[in-house]
Amino acid sequence: MVKKKRPTVVSGIIILLAIAYGVYSQSNPENQTISTEPSISSTMPSVTIDHLSEIPDYNGEKVITLNQNNPNFNETDLSLANGSWTIFSDLDDLNRVGPANGMLSQELMPTEERESLNVKPTGWHQKFYDDQPLYNRCHLVAFQLSGENNNWKNLMTGTARFNHPGMTKYEEEVGDYIRETKHHVRYRVSPYFKDDELVARGVQMEAQSIEDSNVSYNVFIYNVQDGVTIDYTTGYSKAS
Repeated sequence: MVKKKRPTVVSGIIILLAIAYGVYSQSNPENQTISTEPSISSTMPSVTIDHLSEIPDYNGEKVITLNQNNPNFNETDLSLANGSWTIFSDLDDLNRVGPANGMLSQELMPTEERESLNVKPTGWHQKFYDDQPLYNRCHLVAFQLSGENNNWKNLMTGTARFNHPGMTKYEEEVGDYIRETKHHVRYRVSPYFKDDELVARGVQMEAQSIEDSNVSYNVFIYNVQDGVTIDYTTGYSKAS
């Protein structure tokens, strides 16, 4: 008959230490490994406004939600009576773009590669910081959603950070949804120019899926770039 070995003193000490550490960790959450990735809904500031002129000045938050993230479309706006379409505002007396609207669907999506852009929107004074361009020619309604490219009424001066990941994140949500479901999305992008400034302070982006409620947002994205101070009146910039 083989005798069972008794635990050594060292083994007993190790077991006691392990139990003690477990009790200590449970009573001290700061010693546990936890996820620190915040959810967008819990961290994104929200403001209620009636007009874009009420947008607060930029204070470090690059994106805020408007009106509890509910888009401002009425029943007529959401009608499919006219099928799929896009409408772009005429340029104003300063040649600035205005709100762009659309009832988006796969029907409007391009089937060819995008050509190089040659439009120079208002405030276009390109400058490089750390060998990277400050500005992009930013589509109000993305090329992937509309097939619209060198359209003066659909392009504005925006920073690289404003364009991507700023606007791109919300454009891709709509694009992925349409490609997957073949459904429609009511869409509106409204640039906010303060007074006679030639560079927009940012854009309001609204989207609402028609056949279901899977896509719905109302956000404002600030046209800013870390480390750069922009003169929105002219488009000139300097390192901050």
